[in-house]
Amino acid sequence: MFVRRIAVVGTGYVGLTTGACLASLGHHVVCADVDAEKIKRLSAGEVDILEPGLAELVSGGLAAGRLSFVLGATAAVEGCEVVFLCVPTPMGVGGVADLSVVESVIEEVGALLPANSVVVNKSTVPVGTALRTAELLDREDVAVVSNPEFLREGSAVHDFMHPDRIVVGCDQQDAAERVAALYARLGAPTVLTDAASAELVKYAANCYLAMKLSYVNAIAELCDRLGADISDVTEGMGYDKRIGQAFLQPGPGWGGSCLPKDTSAMLQLADAADFEFRLIRATIDTNNRQRQRMVEKVRTAVTGKRGGSLSKAKLGVLGLTFKAGTDDLRDSPALAVAALLRQAGAKLVGYDPALRSGDTRTDLDGITLVDDPYVAAEGVEALVVLTEWPEFRALDWAKLAGVVGRPVVVDTRNLLDPDVVRRAGFQWEGLGRH
Repeated sequence: MFVRRIAVVGTGYVGLTTGACLASLGHHVVCADVDAEKIKRLSAGEVDILEPGLAELVSGGLAAGRLSFVLGATAAVEGCEVVFLCVPTPMGVGGVADLSVVESVIEEVGALLPANSVVVNKSTVPVGTALRTAELLDREDVAVVSNPEFLREGSAVHDFMHPDRIVVGCDQQDAAERVAALYARLGAPTVLTDAASAELVKYAANCYLAMKLSYVNAIAELCDRLGADISDVTEGMGYDKRIGQAFLQPGPGWGGSCLPKDTSAMLQLADAADFEFRLIRATIDTNNRQRQRMVEKVRTAVTGKRGGSLSKAKLGVLGLTFKAGTDDLRDSPALAVAALLRQAGAKLVGYDPALRSGDTRTDLDGITLVDDPYVAAEGVEALVVLTEWPEFRALDWAKLAGVVGRPVVVDTRNLLDPDVVRRAGFQWEGLGRH
C-alpha cells in the first residue's frame, strides 16, 4: 500500500479515532488541536475519551513513530498529502449546522497546503460544504473530498477498522481514489460518488436510524395500550432481512452528538430545497413526546395516576450518559428525562458507571451525583433506569429492595430481567411489556 503523510485537524471522538486508526494502518499522521494541555496529554499517551481500544492505538502509534500531536492546524499541514477536517459542526441557529470552525481552519491553513494535496471533510456537514470549502481555499491545485464518518461512540475503533462501507465523494476522480486508497487494507465496500451525494449519505443514514427508533418507541406505546409484548413484536420483525434487528430497542428517546443535530440539519436542507420533509418532522416530534411519556410512566408508577404529582418525590436515577460505554452527556435522553422530572418537582439522586460525584459539568445541575448505586437507591420512591449499562442487570436487587423507600423500578430501556427484579420484591414497569 501507499503510505501517506496525513494531517488530522481536531482530536475529538472522530479526529482522534481517525488519526490513531490511520496510523495503525501504516500511514504517518500528525493530529492538531487548539488545546495545549490536551496536546501535552496526548503526546504522553494519555487519552481522556472513554473509547475501548483507543488509548492502546494512540500509545502504539506514538511508540512506532507514526503518530504525533501538535498545537494548531498550521503546524500539522506542512508537507502533508491529505488533511482531514474533524472539527465540531454543532447545531446552530434554527437547526442549521454551524460551519464556523470548518471555515476558520480553511482560512488559517489554505495558503500553507502543499500543491496537489487533498482536503477531506470528515465532519458531518450539509450538502454544498465541499463546494463552499473549495471556494474558500481558492486553490485549483488542492482538491476537496467528502468522506463522512460512521462511528458509534463506545465502538468507534471497531467501527473504523471494520466498516460497513467507505463513502468518498469528489468531482475529481483521482482525488477520490487517493482518499479511498487510505482505507485499502480494510477491504470494505467503497462508494465513489460526487461530493454532494457523499455529504447527503451521512444525513440520510442517521435520519433513517432516528426514524426507526421513533417508530419502535411508538410501537412500544401501542403494545402498552393493547397488552402486546414489544420484545416479541421486535423479535418477529427483526428476523425479516429487510428490517434487521438493529435499532429496534425501545427507550427514553434518541439523542447523542449526532442524531439530534443531523435530523435538524436535514430539515434545514429540505426547507432550503423547498421540500417539506414531514417524515423527519414526525420523527422529531415522536422523540420529544417519548421523553414526556417516560415522565408519565414515573408519575403512574409512583402515584398510581398518570397525572399524579411528583413534587418532592425522591427518585434514584440509574444512568445519565446518552448511551452505555461512553461518558458523553451531549443531548443525552437520560438527562432530558431527568430535567423533566426535576421540573415536575422531583428530587433526583443519580448514579452512572462513567461519572463521578465530583463532576462539575452543568448538564448535571440539579442531580445529586453519587458513586454507588446502592447509595442512589436509599429512601427513594422509585428507581428509574435511563441508560442501558449492563452493570445494572447484575445489581443485588434484594439488597436494593432493602434500602429503597418504595420498591418500584421504571425501566425505560427494558434492560432488566423483570422476573429477577420482581422476585426481589420490586414492582417493575417497562416499555411495551407486561
